Amino acid sequence: MDEQNRKNLSNYRMESAEEHLRASKLLLDAGFFKDSIGRSYYAMFAATRALLALEGKDFSKHAGVISYFQKEYIKSRRLDVKYSKYLVEAFQIRNNADYSDYYIVAKNDVVEQYEKAKEFCSAIKNFINA
Repeated sequence: MDEQNRKNLSNYRMESAEEHLRASKLLLDAGFFKDSIGRSYYAMFAATRALLALEGKDFSKHAGVISYFQKEYIKSRRLDVKYSKYLVEAFQIRNNADYSDYYIVAKNDVVEQYEKAKEFCSAIKNFINA
């Protein structure tokens, strides 16, 4: 894939991340906490994939995307280590919310995840645009 196509894909994925963030906020405000948690995670995941698109990288599994992000952007100190923690925690919480019976999500936890997703996406967007 040439550079322009990689940039286009990256932009598309960032737009998707921003859409997931808007959906997360709507779901949060409507009291759909588990679904809001999922959208917050997918906002971070889409932003991460936007970053990887610039390199022409992608993976078939979420764990592959996360692992590459940690190796190339966190361990190399290109991005703050807290963003690795945000992404991994969101992935775990989203899995619990989607697949664990009787998993309870408190509103304050959902708000926290939404705020972290906003910060994460903003950091990725700033990194891409730097």
